Amino acid sequence: MNVSPGNGKYKIIAEINMIPFIDVSLVLLIIFMVMTPFLVKSQLKVDLPKAESAEQAANEKDMIDVQIDKDGAISVNGQTVPPDAVEAALRNVVLDVENQPVVIHADREVPFQSVVTVMDAAKKIGVAKLGVGVKQEIPPPDKKRRDTISVQPR
Repeated sequence: MNVSPGNGKYKIIAEINMIPFIDVSLVLLIIFMVMTPFLVKSQLKVDLPKAESAEQAANEKDMIDVQIDKDGAISVNGQTVPPDAVEAALRNVVLDVENQPVVIHADREVPFQSVVTVMDAAKKIGVAKLGVGVKQEIPPPDKKRRDTISVQPR
């Protein structure tokens, strides 16, 4: 009994069927498209400060500055307060919850729980403008290399 690939009732299929692969790919694409809005909503929105003109300096007088040290010490406008009294301290300092910004400056090594505690206290009293301050790193000035030789045409 000789079976040849081309002769007979059944032929050998030597090509890859791409339809199941495309079906699975489209189902995964639909799942990712449906899940993306839920993932975006669950993220924490942080408005980073931006450098602006002198109008920004006028708003800095009204800004409430909350600083968190790497040891966990919290100070509101320069006054040190315990973590459980942050809400009361902010309630005493914030005069206009709609327009007065509260900016949190935290050390790089601070546990994030301390920052969330301050954010939670600010949101409980109804602060509408809440921001996180960052330290702007100034790049070192470019130094001209002295080992280069300039050649002038004659």
